[in-house]
Amino acid sequence: MNDFQAIADRVEIEALRGEFTDAAMMRDRPRLASLFTPDGTLRMPDIPAEFVGREEIRAGGERLQSQWDFFVQTTHPGTIVLDGDTATGRAYIQEIARTLDGRQGLNYAVYHDRYRRTEEGWRFAERVYEVRYLDTSPLAGAAPGAAEDAGTGTAPAGSFACPASAERLERTAAALRANGFAAEILDDTVAARARVGELIPEGAVVFTGASETLRLSGIDEDIDTGGRYDAVRPRVLAVDRVTGADEIRRLTACPDFVVNSVAAVTETGSLVLASGSGSQLPANAGGAAYAVWVVGAQKVVPDLGTALRRVEEHALPLEDARARAVYGTPSAVNRLLVLHAEPRPGRGTVLLLREAVGH
Repeated sequence: MNDFQAIADRVEIEALRGEFTDAAMMRDRPRLASLFTPDGTLRMPDIPAEFVGREEIRAGGERLQSQWDFFVQTTHPGTIVLDGDTATGRAYIQEIARTLDGRQGLNYAVYHDRYRRTEEGWRFAERVYEVRYLDTSPLAGAAPGAAEDAGTGTAPAGSFACPASAERLERTAAALRANGFAAEILDDTVAARARVGELIPEGAVVFTGASETLRLSGIDEDIDTGGRYDAVRPRVLAVDRVTGADEIRRLTACPDFVVNSVAAVTETGSLVLASGSGSQLPANAGGAAYAVWVVGAQKVVPDLGTALRRVEEHALPLEDARARAVYGTPSAVNRLLVLHAEPRPGRGTVLLLREAVGH
């Protein structure tokens, strides 16, 4: 190989690495996937994630980027060792990022690369991402306009209080439907209040779970004091909690309808409810003939692990403060209910709101 060819190969490989960073920053996953050979591999043990082939790299990258609030990657040139139609090398990167569930940080990492000359030019045969330094201290900055894009212009971007985008709401609704739930996307609590009235027939026995979403929207007032339904909660409050414990249990366990909210809903189509006493969980789990869950957009999270973090790190502190102010006692997550699917078609309806409401 002459010196000119070696220089040309180095320039092209360096351009390939720059193209990778640009595609990642621009969230152009098809272009990023095209930079790999058809059987190319992207390995990220510290994530952890591994994608083999262009389609996996594209789809896997889209799943990861859907979790970003913002992401910035800077690449610094490293070594390139040529060996005919193959080469190896390293590139050094600095990244700052924050995800929509609040994880954030700054890191320095290395890409360990194998390259291959193809008819399309030099391509990655393999990229292995190794983190060398990670700082998860809170980032002071934010993506300009991120909160406005999320829908309110008020919630801090990247927190559990930030409403999900329209795209994430649609993805969540589709996953819920695939899991057997009915799912609707509504603009706000006004629309939810009207829709609940349409879903529940007059005279039905209805139990409202303890929920800030229902209280703030006025839905619990409509049901419990409106006179249209046989409301369970006023009957429960009239029973002595010591001598009438069995009666309370029976009343709350199997109403015609339960109306409640959730602590989190995942983009994979699961609902997570948390409770201190567990008294409202049986009806939600299946005791009620029908269930309606009203869910603010800020409760959408990528997966179950993030949902559990949202319960402990976001919902519990807010509910604890409310419980101490109202009842003089702390709150706790003593019971968790996870609904992965609805086996009885037509039983469960999730009303996803485009606005944030509740914890």
